[in-house]
Amino acid sequence: MNKLGLIIRREYLAKVRNKSFVIMTFLSPILMVGMVVLIAYLTKINDSETRIIAVLNESSFFTTDFNSNENNSYIVLRDLNLEKAKDTTSGLGYYGLLHIPNGNTVEAVANSAYFYSKEAPSNSVLDKLDAIFQDRLRQQKLMELGVSAEEFANIDNRFQINTETFKGQQNLKGINEIKAFIGGGFGYLIMMFIIIYGGFVMRSVIEEKTSRIIEVIISSVKPFQLMMGKIIGTSLAGLTQFAIWIVSATLLLFVVMSFLGIDATGLENTSVMPQGAMSNMAPMTPPTNEMQLYANELFQIPWAMLIFFFMIYFVLGYLIYSSIYAAIGAAVDNETDTQQFIFPIILPLMLAIYVGFFSVFSNPHGPIAVGFSLFPLTSPIVMLMRLPGGIGEGGVPVWQVLASIGLLLGTFIGIVWLAAKIYRIGILMYGKKPSYKELFKWLKY
Repeated sequence: MNKLGLIIRREYLAKVRNKSFVIMTFLSPILMVGMVVLIAYLTKINDSETRIIAVLNESSFFTTDFNSNENNSYIVLRDLNLEKAKDTTSGLGYYGLLHIPNGNTVEAVANSAYFYSKEAPSNSVLDKLDAIFQDRLRQQKLMELGVSAEEFANIDNRFQINTETFKGQQNLKGINEIKAFIGGGFGYLIMMFIIIYGGFVMRSVIEEKTSRIIEVIISSVKPFQLMMGKIIGTSLAGLTQFAIWIVSATLLLFVVMSFLGIDATGLENTSVMPQGAMSNMAPMTPPTNEMQLYANELFQIPWAMLIFFFMIYFVLGYLIYSSIYAAIGAAVDNETDTQQFIFPIILPLMLAIYVGFFSVFSNPHGPIAVGFSLFPLTSPIVMLMRLPGGIGEGGVPVWQVLASIGLLLGTFIGIVWLAAKIYRIGILMYGKKPSYKELFKWLKY
């Protein structure tokens, strides 16, 4: 065990003292926040573009329906036929031409209208035009039934149902998707850590094997101890890096909250009070800032629990996959030969990300989401997508969390046992590219 500790210490220090490790540890949070800000800024710029649309209205309808806004600006063309209107629109560089022909009824005119553009128009533009025609058609039909324009305006008000939990806490639209994204972010971190640090283990084994240093090392250390020392040491380096990221992300969070005008001091006062207690108090004024409401909701996420289980699933998932990476590194002589073995390892991780998002978004407690959160090769990612909803009532059942951790432990023991067999034989094999058939034979030794 003393030799195992020395190997762990050596591998850990070799990683944390590396210049690239130090630089990326402190630079990555800044780059991530900068990337999010840049995407938001570019999206805002992209959405702020004003499209100029020419309107050639030959009918007596829709004369006041096309009003310019921040996204679409409508220019009315008069005393032109369709061909000249097309040439004018194209020559002036407008986004498109809306042609509304003459007709006897609103419905006939709407069905004959066409939108001309140089290329396929944006869905957002078509949706706005469709909405204008749809509202006008609906208004016309209601007027034929005796409904006035004022009454139609009252009828046309969009309705959004109020939602609340049984305990009296307000629900916000899209909050479940936001929670799934947060869990998905933790899952994505696990996938990247597995790929990056698993690759570190594999390359370390290949370097020692090709330099023949491994022959000297295993003369005093058992192959299993060497493999586990590399895996655990690299895992501790990853946890160190993540702990630094947590601290820096927390500081950046407060900076972003202050920039967005979110009151951090009021977040702790948003807990739900019993109905009886609330009846004896003056009604509290709800936050008027929608951003504040979402911040309050996100503050209620069990972050401590989420980080705790992230550590568990990260360690167990990493131990499973890094054992496989170590076995691959022992079986080959260079990184080029690892390509045939890498894809089957990454495939479950990619499957967990994509299937997890689709299943957890639509139904976090459905059979697909539950199945992938229990399957050991995908559970570290998919289960973390479900955990922001909490554990127990309304969240992930306790038995599912315990079952997934138990299956991960059992799978880890089994894979380490198999990987150790490949590692013990392959670490001294040189000059031959192994096949899956040969690896299967090594498992029998």
